[in-house]
Amino acid sequence: MQHAGKTLKKIFADIVRREGEGGPLLAWPLACGGKIAERTTALSFADGVLTVAVPDEAWRQQLQSFGAQYLAALSQLTPERVNRIQFVAATQAQR
Repeated sequence: MQHAGKTLKKIFADIVRREGEGGPLLAWPLACGGKIAERTTALSFADGVLTVAVPDEAWRQQLQSFGAQYLAALSQLTPERVNRIQFVAATQAQR
């Protein structure tokens, strides 16, 4: 079953590479996993920074602790270099 997962990631990475600059936005759900993707939204990608809206401040702090893990996953999925993930509480993102 793990082999299938690797194959699917490769297929997705190929699709993201063809997408161009929007790659990190498309790759975010796969990089963070389904449960996290259900509660977050990749808003923008500019100058190496992926901005992700999260439900609240507690989520922001929790996900920040996984930042390095998410960066590593994104580097395998998209050709654009994501240097940093900026998590913003949904209330801040609406301003």
